[in-house]
Amino acid sequence: MTSMSEEVKFQNGLEEVVLSARNIGKSFGNVHALRAVDFDIHRGQVTTLFGENGAGKSTLMKILSGVITPSSGEIIFEGRPVRFSSTTEAQALGISIIHQELSLAPNLSVRDNIFMGREIRGPMGAIDYAEQARQTQALMVELDELIDPLTPVENLRLGQQQIVEIARALSVDARVLIMDEPTSALSASEVEVLFRVIEDLKSRGVSIVYISHHLEEALTITDHAVVLRDGVMTARARRNEIDLEWIVRHMVGEGFDLGAPPWGHEMGDVALSLQEVSVDDDKVPGRRVVDRLSLDVRAGEIVCIYGLMGAGRTELLECVAGRVALAEGKVVLEGREVAGLSIAERIRQGLVLVPEDRQRDGLVQTMTVGRNLSLASIGAFTRGLFTSSRREGEVTAEAIRDVHIKTDGPDATIGSLSGGNQQKVVIGKMMATHPRVVMLDEPSRGIDIGAKAEVFRLLAEGAAERGLAVIFSTSEVGECLSIAHRILVMSRGRVAAEFAAGEVTREEIMAASGESVAA
Repeated sequence: MTSMSEEVKFQNGLEEVVLSARNIGKSFGNVHALRAVDFDIHRGQVTTLFGENGAGKSTLMKILSGVITPSSGEIIFEGRPVRFSSTTEAQALGISIIHQELSLAPNLSVRDNIFMGREIRGPMGAIDYAEQARQTQALMVELDELIDPLTPVENLRLGQQQIVEIARALSVDARVLIMDEPTSALSASEVEVLFRVIEDLKSRGVSIVYISHHLEEALTITDHAVVLRDGVMTARARRNEIDLEWIVRHMVGEGFDLGAPPWGHEMGDVALSLQEVSVDDDKVPGRRVVDRLSLDVRAGEIVCIYGLMGAGRTELLECVAGRVALAEGKVVLEGREVAGLSIAERIRQGLVLVPEDRQRDGLVQTMTVGRNLSLASIGAFTRGLFTSSRREGEVTAEAIRDVHIKTDGPDATIGSLSGGNQQKVVIGKMMATHPRVVMLDEPSRGIDIGAKAEVFRLLAEGAAERGLAVIFSTSEVGECLSIAHRILVMSRGRVAAEFAAGEVTREEIMAASGESVAA
């Protein structure tokens, strides 16, 4: 392992440093996001940046791509100091970034999103839409995604929107490509395609910076690893010097795990009963994304639903929450059928959902942290046309304390929070309604291993201490083996297998889902 006292020793003929950050610092008011960070990007190789949410990873990448300017330090590109005042200046040198949170215009087509701001012009100065469509189609073929260039982005599922974001970055002739959580919404097959693209880019001399909370996944493609913690670089090493334990140790310390199923409490009666539930595919007439699925979850029980992209996990949870229509079957909450109730009515009855896409469905970006937290329980402190500011303050303060949200206070903007803390705001908002059944769709998407453990601890405590019935879905096998009492594997809209905690291996779960064990 390369110690921090050893300055850059990677600079040799085969590992030329193309872009460097030297002694970079960045402050936002009294908050020091980065402190004296040195960082090197090697030509034609992948440098993976690891760290918890709030460690400073995205801030460093925004500095290197011209989104923001550093408070101190310098950037060196191909041996000479540079200073970017905009992303346009960085892109002119071939530095492009794929941001963690999607920055697409949902009302525009795939084609128009990819070429927004750098349209291709014909001889007379008019936009050459046909050429833009041709290049868009070529990018989709390269990424093995058959999406029509004229499809509005809002009609695509989240994983396909992520592909469009990646295609937009690839459409620029990049020499340095920064990928901030590019696989957070991708299926296993889409990740494989992206990794093939990365290998091709490397062979052409493109330098990659890769940020991911999927640690094992990142290990398969990295050439160099760097760890940030609280804005300080704590470790760097070559790939052959590291393993998963090395990454976790430098990120969060020794003896870390995602928890275990809470035992020692008595489970109650069935809190949620799904009886022969079916959901129609709104894009393919006659096809069902959920097909006659039945499931009982008891008070105090945690059930994990695992499956690949397209297995029907999201559609099932959204149907139970009232977001998509129930085609057949019954949804029974504590003995009462809720199929005819609205989303708001189900929330009042104690049934809540933490959605997969927190930016689009879980948060209001123009509201503060406090207003986001109180939104779902506004009825508790509203009488007629008046709201009680005192009661609302109590609700938000309790949520911030109970869910351990790291924020400057309820008046902070939601965008000032890290991805993990934004996710905790969504969870806190739902918990503030005092639910009895909590459903979470991919609750760890885009958050680091430390924040993930905090989320799982909250769920375990809720089941054991408050008797919550908890259902969470995931596409990460490791999460199935953490806090769940039961694991259901979904495939093609049905339950393909069911396992009890401690009685199943990763390989058995993956095999039941139809996933290659070697993947």
